[in-house]
Amino acid sequence: MDRDDGPVKGKDMSQLDVIADGAIAVKDGQVLAVGTTTDLNYFQAKKRIDCKGKLVTPGLVEPHTHLVFGGSREHEMALKQQGVPYLDILKQGGGILSTVKSTRETSEQDLFKKATFHLDRMMSYGITTMEAKSGYGLDYETEMKQMRVANRLKASHKMDMVSTFLGAHAIPEEYKGDPDGFLDEMAAMLPEIKEKQLAEYVDIFCETGVFSVEQSRNFLEKAKATGFNVKIHADEIDPLGGAELAAKLGAISADHLVGTSDKGMKMLAENSVIATLLPGTSFYLGKENHARARDMIEAGTAVALSTDFNPGSSVTENLQFIMNLAALNLKMTPEEIWHAVTVNAANAIGRGDQAGKIAVGRNADIVIWDADNYLYIPYHYGVNHVNTVFKSGEKVFERGGLIG
Repeated sequence: MDRDDGPVKGKDMSQLDVIADGAIAVKDGQVLAVGTTTDLNYFQAKKRIDCKGKLVTPGLVEPHTHLVFGGSREHEMALKQQGVPYLDILKQGGGILSTVKSTRETSEQDLFKKATFHLDRMMSYGITTMEAKSGYGLDYETEMKQMRVANRLKASHKMDMVSTFLGAHAIPEEYKGDPDGFLDEMAAMLPEIKEKQLAEYVDIFCETGVFSVEQSRNFLEKAKATGFNVKIHADEIDPLGGAELAAKLGAISADHLVGTSDKGMKMLAENSVIATLLPGTSFYLGKENHARARDMIEAGTAVALSTDFNPGSSVTENLQFIMNLAALNLKMTPEEIWHAVTVNAANAIGRGDQAGKIAVGRNADIVIWDADNYLYIPYHYGVNHVNTVFKSGEKVFERGGLIG
């Protein structure tokens, strides 16, 4: 991978560092040396793992999930298939407000157990570092509960985790017609969240029918003044100017970007804002339009990829499937895709100096794949290609029987 700690941008995303007949030396959970088997043959290793005929990569990085939530919404699928509009589903008690209700009613311990199940599954797909957003509480008690769960998981699970406060995810029923009042309530939480170190980032859903560009600007400026770095759910449907706002605020990432304008793409590139694309959402919702990854890369933007794992619009923990969709629907090359799920995804959550690369001195977050080249994973879709996952040098998942 690229040797600099920053993201890989634009045309540089097509250049992937590959070592044939490679070897990695690991000691005390960290990478000690990287090179060819000939280069590293002098090491007197206590244990050797023969990966002949297998691809070895950094652990994958997942930069955008809504991990902690109560309930599920499988009953809505039939309504969607019948063409029932989302607003009608919402009126029937479904949609995001259904998840809000379930999350409010679910105990902290049960949320912890549920999120652990999803985390274990993510790790089995090769993910070793990830982000988790709140946003299904839309009130003080539940938002704090979601972030406490995320931080408990950070302390107890092998997965490295980054927490993001997304209280401004939707407008709850009790604030219908008063979005500014709701944003004031969410902004009032910021000092306590910062003091208790419950989140590193603050996010907002800037979209038609949710929060305007001006509302988003005011809220995120308050977050920055409190000491947070910021992210934005931007231009998922309409080109409101969310990408431009992300650039002006110096956000670490702008996410979704299906409707982003040419000007917005140019500004993201010029201001080094990472474009985190979520092709699983467009796929699951049956949308014809997809984020214009090719135009973003040609503009010089660093692109990352994510599942957008959530109960309503992208119900998958499988980042490998997102790699497939990036090739098929976003027209990204395999080289670009690998950068997007490793080094760029790591930089999109402030972990560019820790995750997304196999480099001397870093934790040995390593995946061994049931494939002999990096082209195969984005090509063969719908299955799990992982053979073995190591987190800080410790084996945390193994398909079994294939590695000596």
